[in-house]
Amino acid sequence: MNAEQFKGQWKQLKGELRKKWGKFTDDDVEQIGGEKDKLIGKIMQKYGVAKEKAEEQFKKFTRH
Repeated sequence: MNAEQFKGQWKQLKGELRKKWGKFTDDDVEQIGGEKDKLIGKIMQKYGVAKEKAEEQFKKFTRH
């Protein structure tokens, strides 16, 4: 799934996103707003991982 598809399916993905990344608050999810780069940034911030690892997690998440 590319960034545009992710944004288009944002409403359906919000619940799954909260299950996958339990440290995200409702405010975090609203701030992300379907933006791939914002999600990757939040993963890096909340979980203390490098950008490459966060991008890998995003790819795994959007494959399912």
